[in-house]
Amino acid sequence: MIVIQATFPIDPDHHEQAAELMQTLATESRNEDGILDYRVTTDIEEPHTFRFFELYENEAAFGAHGETDHFEEFEAALPEMLAGEPSVTRYDVDAATDLEL
Repeated sequence: MIVIQATFPIDPDHHEQAAELMQTLATESRNEDGILDYRVTTDIEEPHTFRFFELYENEAAFGAHGETDHFEEFEAALPEMLAGEPSVTRYDVDAATDLEL
């Protein structure tokens, strides 16, 4: 399993455009084979910072996602919307366990 955690600081002037593009990206991505979860949120302390949580079944699903039209559209538009340096971290996970609360 592959987990991606990404943070994108967005210029306030591009917030609405970024939010719409990210909503489309998330919705389309959740329909792809091998994507177990794909979420985009805004940070409650930094409202122009968007955080991604992506969960892939395997390397093939991760690779295929990067070649989709919706991802390529997002990737092309992103640089002009950024207000700072994005960060993306990949985690390779062997197992996951649900915890009781």
